[in-house]
Amino acid sequence: MSLSATPSLSVDSLLGPGGALQEALPAYEHRPEQLQMARAVERAFSEHSYLLAEAGTGTGKTLAYLVPALLSGRRVVVSTATKTLQDQVFFKDLPLLREKMGLKFEAAYLKGRSNYLCLHRYESFAKDPQFPSREEARQWPRLKAWVGETKTGDRAELDLPESFGAWSRLSTTSETCLGSRCPLYETCFVTRMRKAAEAADLLVVNHHLFFADLSLRSSGKRVEGVLPWYDAVVFDEAHALEDAASGNFGYGVSNFRLEELARDASALLPATDERHTTLSALAARVRTHAEAFFNQAPRALGLSGAESSVALRPESLAKLSGAMEQVREGLAALASFAAGEREPELAAIHRRGEEMVEQLSFLEKAESADHVYWAESRGRGVFLRASPIDVAKELRERLYGAVDTVVFTSATLAADSRFDFFASRMGMYDDEGQPVARVRTLSVPSPFDFPRQSALYLPTHLPDPSAPGFIEAASEEILELCQVTGGRAFVLFTSLRNMVRAYELVAGRLMVPALLQGERPKAQLLESFRSTPSVLFAAHSFWEGVDVPGDALSLVIIDRLPFASPGDPLVAARIRQLEARGEEPFEQYQLPQAALALRQGFGRLIRTQADRGIVAMLDRRIVTKGYGRVFLSSLPPAHRLDDVTELNRWFNGPVRLVR
Repeated sequence: MSLSATPSLSVDSLLGPGGALQEALPAYEHRPEQLQMARAVERAFSEHSYLLAEAGTGTGKTLAYLVPALLSGRRVVVSTATKTLQDQVFFKDLPLLREKMGLKFEAAYLKGRSNYLCLHRYESFAKDPQFPSREEARQWPRLKAWVGETKTGDRAELDLPESFGAWSRLSTTSETCLGSRCPLYETCFVTRMRKAAEAADLLVVNHHLFFADLSLRSSGKRVEGVLPWYDAVVFDEAHALEDAASGNFGYGVSNFRLEELARDASALLPATDERHTTLSALAARVRTHAEAFFNQAPRALGLSGAESSVALRPESLAKLSGAMEQVREGLAALASFAAGEREPELAAIHRRGEEMVEQLSFLEKAESADHVYWAESRGRGVFLRASPIDVAKELRERLYGAVDTVVFTSATLAADSRFDFFASRMGMYDDEGQPVARVRTLSVPSPFDFPRQSALYLPTHLPDPSAPGFIEAASEEILELCQVTGGRAFVLFTSLRNMVRAYELVAGRLMVPALLQGERPKAQLLESFRSTPSVLFAAHSFWEGVDVPGDALSLVIIDRLPFASPGDPLVAARIRQLEARGEEPFEQYQLPQAALALRQGFGRLIRTQADRGIVAMLDRRIVTKGYGRVFLSSLPPAHRLDDVTELNRWFNGPVRLVR
């Protein structure tokens, strides 16, 4: 690798006092915590071991792992949970190391296939472009011009609307990609991306891509992954790994997936081909049976509304057995017709049809004790899914056996000052409780002065969150708190229902604009929030990975402790699995998971040493219940208050200078 021939470079010479980082940054401040973490990461690389490193906000953990990774002389994958951090690593931190600190290396930024234009599918689409709306059709001239100019094929260059429906016909996935049998394989943008990655020392990816690729390469199927072979992995934002891994190690069949297969098959051959009539008829049969099945599925399975999920049970699946069998028979006939044909497109239809028959059979039986089976509806989509309940075994078999150096880092890995929960969920220990590799842990505190910079407001006069009238009382508290800070607040909810209800009760009474998650794209909401004092009502995606430094965000209000819903099929299955093992699910799973989630919510507030603000937790259980101690001990040591008058005095009183 590029840096292995430069032994004079070291973690200390680059990040220590008087080092290259100090020379590169005019406003440099030595961070002992950063150097401590960097040395631990360096040790993990030299020992070929695993490291769990919790680094508080402001530590500078990105450089703390990038520098030893680049100095290791090995090909390293850096995987992040959010595009924001992926962009920061590639477009901010790596240029600093290369241009300001003199490191020489090659890096590649990789996304999933669906982000890139597929030249083969574009050629087919351009012969008869069809769009779902006039608005999309207006984008076509600009898109055609871009195709002739782009060097990457990345749709992000076009700034297309997220809802641009035609993109699915212009891009490909691991399922629809023809791989090396594609006639345009050598000029393909994904092929070019992979070749660039093969020449790189560092690969910057996201968790979804990493586990999708890992699932492919460990499946035994002859499907090309996106990533080249690598020697080590750094997982940043590692607290999000379990859900990312679980989603990619399972099975799923949807009406969208079947629609796409039928559409691709029916458009595959020209009308002059003698096979066209039969193939089109078989594709129409799949489409007809799939539509009938997915029209019946929501009612039979108990799905209600456009956003819901429900466990798949034998009795509900039995109601659909006839319709599901017709879908399977149609898929099998389509796959059989395409078998043995010389065209790579027909070979892909054969493979896709067989895989869906196999996965539908697995889903219908719903008998694997290691998987949870569920259905969900999202908009007009209906999805049948099966995911491993516990990804620990999957990680041991698929990842740890192939890679001897893995670094897990986040601002939130430890619950109640212990790494046991995260290490167990990530498969760090085998069934006998023995470590699967040499595992070290490190916790470095944030350099921020939390007692001076932040207040934690814990009212106990509100009703219990499960009591009638809670959201109405909480809404009045939200109004009073926003008066203290003049808005500039995130109000974070654990459910969309409470978010919408509180917005309805509060928005018209605020003195500043109110923003609601879902009304506009996330980036636009954040731009408005940063530019104008506002109150943003949000859930889910705003709990983590959102960075608003400075006065724009002075207040974070959280409606209730973020326990995962026991009604969620995956959560319920994990609880049942722990109970079957004789373990206590609340203490060993639900409580530590919620504590980590709360720390993520708290982490939205203080992003720099100049920030100052309030976190308000409206759930009285954090004070009145014994388990509240776990939450409080997991949070930074903020100045704790329970009276709004005192809170107002603290926030609007004289501000002490930063130490």
